[in-house]
Amino acid sequence: MSRLLEFFLRRVTVEGSSMVPTYVPGERLTALRRWRRVRAGDVVVVRDPRGPDRWLLKRCAGRVGTLLDLRGDNAAASTDSRDFGLVPSRDVIYIVPSPVNQRWLSPR
Repeated sequence: MSRLLEFFLRRVTVEGSSMVPTYVPGERLTALRRWRRVRAGDVVVVRDPRGPDRWLLKRCAGRVGTLLDLRGDNAAASTDSRDFGLVPSRDVIYIVPSPVNQRWLSPR
């Protein structure tokens, strides 16, 4: 993949069970560089506020001004805004299209 293409697209492999049942461990997703404001319900890729060498896959549960409440779909297995607090919207780098829209992004 060219560097230009990598700037706009990122292949993500789901690790852990924080997003089950929507996404399961080992599932491969294509995330698109954020091109619009993050809305409640969006699944996003953001650097872990506790350590920038890790990426997190979370759903935006809501927003308070420019801050986002990011949650895992599986609350029992998720470390999210309940643990590390609200995240500035500018920290969201990628948005993951809905599972239905992933089909056209997946390699054949």
